[in-house]
Amino acid sequence: MIEEAAPKRSVSILTALRFRDFRLLWMGLMVSNVGTWMQFTAMGYFVARIAGSPHVAALDLGILGASRAIPVLLLSPLAGVVADELPRRRVLIVTNTTMVVAALLLAILASVNRLEMVGLVLISALNAAANAFDAPTRQSWVPLLVDRQYVGNAVGLNSVAFNLPAVIGPALAGVLIVWVGIAGSFYVNAVLTLAVIVAVLLMRPSPPSVRRREPILYAMRQGVVFLTGHPILRWIVLAFFVTAVLARPYSQLIPAFTENVLHAGARGLGWAVSAIGLGGFGGALATAYFAQRERRARLWLQAGLLMSCGIVALAAVPNLGVMLPVLFLIGVGTMTLLGATNTLIQTLSPEEVRGRALAVYTMIAIGFVPAGSLLDGLIAAVLGLHEMFAIAGTICIATFLAIWFTQPLVRTV
Repeated sequence: MIEEAAPKRSVSILTALRFRDFRLLWMGLMVSNVGTWMQFTAMGYFVARIAGSPHVAALDLGILGASRAIPVLLLSPLAGVVADELPRRRVLIVTNTTMVVAALLLAILASVNRLEMVGLVLISALNAAANAFDAPTRQSWVPLLVDRQYVGNAVGLNSVAFNLPAVIGPALAGVLIVWVGIAGSFYVNAVLTLAVIVAVLLMRPSPPSVRRREPILYAMRQGVVFLTGHPILRWIVLAFFVTAVLARPYSQLIPAFTENVLHAGARGLGWAVSAIGLGGFGGALATAYFAQRERRARLWLQAGLLMSCGIVALAAVPNLGVMLPVLFLIGVGTMTLLGATNTLIQTLSPEEVRGRALAVYTMIAIGFVPAGSLLDGLIAAVLGLHEMFAIAGTICIATFLAIWFTQPLVRTV
């Protein structure tokens, strides 16, 4: 039950924070995600340090990325069922407790100098498995925490709670690694993750969306069946899949583009990564602000075209100075597209299947991008990075325009 519905109140970018339980969850996520980004940074640094050579480091980082993607791909269908059929507060306590345990295992192994690549991959997979269940459960809870007209604003604020820590967490990790070592970042992440557990315990419990249990295999299929059968969402999800495979992996190739094409060096790469991060933060703010003002499908189209045109523009950038604003705009478009897609799925899905629909979203958003990185890398190896960016962006532009002009129902939401 929502504690207040405020259709007559003035609307601001922080509107969803008027609702107590959403505010608690958002604050817990903001604190916890600082630790998450610290842990990601420390893990990457550790892999690079123990690898011994750039080629081995690249391979090991790819393996580490796969260890995060594979559990999401395998477990998302089951995670959607759990999100719909079990009490959400109980699920989030279990998932975040698992993340705390994973962080403590990393910290303890690093403290006694027993952390190796095998252990890092296994613990990373455990953390990813917990996140596979956490994401659809948490996201499907949002429409029950705020008034329905503010769901888009809440989705945008959730993105802020992910992207702002992405700016703060890596910098803090760098300081801690120098002061207290890699283990320190893992210990801090374990402590900060407790913020979500505390927040969830302070929230009012919410009953499961599904009252009648269904056979597990049948229930697991329902998210995909619902999305592919929906006259609007099937096109939204199709575009989301195309961009996950072709466009969003661009960030994985930026180091090669910056170093080998633009010859901008490590400092240039740092600026490039910062531009992407700032763009993502801007996209999260754009989602929070515009999702409750614009027609949702129009925001989805504009975001998709901004991201896709930016990818095409990468094929023509002559130097780092031109590339940085392009990367910023791609970051804005990418994060706004993620938020607009999430909002459309949340608002167009009935409560009894919302968790399973969001599990498909999570599977595409997290699980398919590494596969797309491999595909884009193969295209770039054969044709070149410029050509790969041009092809990927053009296909995505064509996908959005084709859906927009051939599917009139999409234009109505």
